[in-house]
Amino acid sequence: MKKFYLIAMMALATLGVNAQQNVTLSTYNGTPVEKYNGTECNVIVNRYVFTGWNTISLPFDVSESELNEVFGTDCRLEKLVGAEQEANGIRLDFQDCKAAGIQANVPYLLHYTGQNANKVIRKLATLVAGEAELTCPVKGSAASVTMACAQKHISGVGLYGVLAVDNAEANFTKVDETKSGFYATRCYVQLSSGNDALLRTNHIAAGELSSINAVAAANERVDVYTISGVKVANGVRASELGKMQPGVYVVNGQKVLVK
Repeated sequence: MKKFYLIAMMALATLGVNAQQNVTLSTYNGTPVEKYNGTECNVIVNRYVFTGWNTISLPFDVSESELNEVFGTDCRLEKLVGAEQEANGIRLDFQDCKAAGIQANVPYLLHYTGQNANKVIRKLATLVAGEAELTCPVKGSAASVTMACAQKHISGVGLYGVLAVDNAEANFTKVDETKSGFYATRCYVQLSSGNDALLRTNHIAAGELSSINAVAAANERVDVYTISGVKVANGVRASELGKMQPGVYVVNGQKVLVK
């Protein structure tokens, strides 16, 4: 009887493995991920990337080692961490986050140094449905910036994207009727107001930002500057910095991220 029970359990386990769904995610017209939400599937993604900066967002996690395997060990991954009004436009701050890998439904910048090519991500992964977007207030302005992922093909008119034909730098250009728009898994930037602004990308290294505790004692009074050198606070207690508007600041000569 025990032997029969063991054989039955092994058969059920084998059936469970075979029952895992094979899902190929479309990177052009999109895939209704909702029907697979929370399900572990054998996922295949064919994603075309260009030499230079690309944008990407996926409905499942991809580790650093998996990124290296698909896009090369010298690929870079960055996430939007802040925005600031400048004299001639808006600066978008992106920080290196490759060590954490791609997290489901988070928009990223991806830098690829190989030749233009179709890259295949193939793994057993849990699919997660939901909107993929990050919103940051623009320091020095009442506006906000949202970076989001197109989950199906959209025209994108009025939005900002990194043009494939000119992506040596991750400059976001406003999309008009002459552009092909955004296909699934590509990301765009949208402004809450002032949609004719010039956007400039600022790249921040992984270890370049310091914690508040690392730059000053809690009761120490400090002056706070924007990255462009404009003083925004005078004699603020370090313990109060966390209450400031989210963004990247310079305190005691070091960059600090306030979330």
